Amino acid sequence: MGVDVRHFVVATIIVVLVTVAGAVLLDSADLLPPLASAQGVTIDWLFGIHLKLIAFLFALVIVFMLFSIIVFRSKPGDLSAGKHIHGNTRLEITWTVIPLIIVAVMGYIGVVTLRDVTASAPDEMVVEVTSAQWSWRFDYPEQGLTSTELLLPVNQPIRFEITSTDVIHNFWVPEFRVKQDAVPGAVNLLRVTPTVVGKYKVRCAELCGLRHSQMLADVRVVERSEFDNWVGAETARLAALDTPEARGEQLYETQGCIGCHSLDGTVVVGPSWLNLFGSQEKLDDGTSVIVNEDYIRHSILYPGDQIVKGFQNLMPANFGEILSEIDIKDLTAFIKSVKD
Repeated sequence: MGVDVRHFVVATIIVVLVTVAGAVLLDSADLLPPLASAQGVTIDWLFGIHLKLIAFLFALVIVFMLFSIIVFRSKPGDLSAGKHIHGNTRLEITWTVIPLIIVAVMGYIGVVTLRDVTASAPDEMVVEVTSAQWSWRFDYPEQGLTSTELLLPVNQPIRFEITSTDVIHNFWVPEFRVKQDAVPGAVNLLRVTPTVVGKYKVRCAELCGLRHSQMLADVRVVERSEFDNWVGAETARLAALDTPEARGEQLYETQGCIGCHSLDGTVVVGPSWLNLFGSQEKLDDGTSVIVNEDYIRHSILYPGDQIVKGFQNLMPANFGEILSEIDIKDLTAFIKSVKD
């Protein structure tokens, strides 16, 4: 065996050893949260392939670089010029074809993975997800319910229909592995089959403004019997909301008002509703206004007209399309009731 070949064999063996060691270290690093969806099995498998490929490419670069530095370093006192190498056609073809094959294979695997993850199921349950700065709302059209908590039956295929009322957000439950953008004026689909009973969090994975990091929602994956009990209890609770104040409080929680307006005097993004009704508010144009029914209605329908001093115009302008006149009256009644 020639000297050059021996060096190549030794370097190759070291590359293999470093690759194995790197792959083991990455696998044991616990980089991902616990897996809790059927789609996540495929995602984790693909992620594992990427980690092994990363370990190999790292070893390939680092080992050959260090091997060359150590083995082929010039000897003390050797001032002669190094051997001139014009080129190596076989080597150039090799390092072009092999990466091309790897990219093609990974592309094929990516297409197959995307197909599997987005595949529909015949018994899907629809959950409509509406995002807004900075809150989430979940509508269950089949059950006729709306909630700020995402409750899902385990092993039930879910089709999320995701949209936004203002800017681009991104619906992401890390344990489910998959995520999807929420885009104003569009409905994007995301399919998830939760497989592990537990509590999780919806997070926004798209930088969306001042309170992006706090745009969270509780997620509970429960047994089917518990989900059915929840549906029954929520249906009964909503039927019992027989006062405008109670219905207004429900709207406050489900329409995103809770994300910007506190009830305890805390200044968030918008004015607190505590003792708001009947108060005199200074506007950013230097004028003042008494907070009454007309002001509240106008502020909901045309939020950019009268901005309270010290606040920005961040309220979505489409509540006139979302809320009915009865909804606005119920919200007004609730605001009236928020007093210390």
